[in-house]
Amino acid sequence: QVLLVESGGGLVQPGGSLRLSCVASVSVARFNAMGWYRQAPGKLRELVAVITSGGMTYYPDSVKAQFTISKNNAKSTIYLQMNSLKPEDTAVYYCAAGTKPVRTMANYEFEWWGKGTQVTVSL
Repeated sequence: QVLLVESGGGLVQPGGSLRLSCVASVSVARFNAMGWYRQAPGKLRELVAVITSGGMTYYPDSVKAQFTISKNNAKSTIYLQMNSLKPEDTAVYYCAAGTKPVRTMANYEFEWWGKGTQVTVSL
């Protein structure tokens, strides 16, 4: 059983920063890819970052240069550093992990999901 637990969400003012964490119940080194998604009210779930076991990363254009994904194998944790936050970044952010081979990071099929952490960007 793989459990992913996100933390670090909260309320932040526009222009601020947050760092989300996702702790896995097993070593993150066993996953071929891990990532972050977000879902805003009334909107579809959106991929925002992927990191492979080899450290390659992917970001959609909507968050490139704004978000940074990283991982610490020793802590079984991945992170999402979010800078210059805007109200439209408000969403529930979910961590995901998978062991399937990585062919296309943008369309990777994750197998496990966390329950999410709320990020609200507002004055």
